Amino acid sequence: MPDTTMTTPGNAGWIGFSGPDNAKAKAFYADVLGWQINEMPMQDGSSYSGIFVNDAPIGGFSPMPEDSGAWTIFVTVTDVDGATKKAEERGAQILNGPMDMPGVGRMTTIIDPQGARIAMITYESMQG
Repeated sequence: MPDTTMTTPGNAGWIGFSGPDNAKAKAFYADVLGWQINEMPMQDGSSYSGIFVNDAPIGGFSPMPEDSGAWTIFVTVTDVDGATKKAEERGAQILNGPMDMPGVGRMTTIIDPQGARIAMITYESMQG
């Protein structure tokens, strides 16, 4: 089996949950799926609730509440700005334009022409 990591372009290397009640969501998924939920320190001094499987992070819970629960898949790309432009040219709605997340990378969230939300990310370790 090929070695695919979070930073492999095209890989869905991260999942993110957002919803109205993170505490309930974390308890639900920890119980149902057996996920470990650990606080991950961020560069700005805040923390992020990470999802861990076998001690490896696979996703997390957004600290920003939303009206209803939703999952976002983060797909790795080599150029977030270029991929965002290409997506918009092909009919995507840009939900959150490219932005830097210190200590993580550069990311954007779009709604594809079919109405599905997806995020794209270039991790800091990939940036020259």
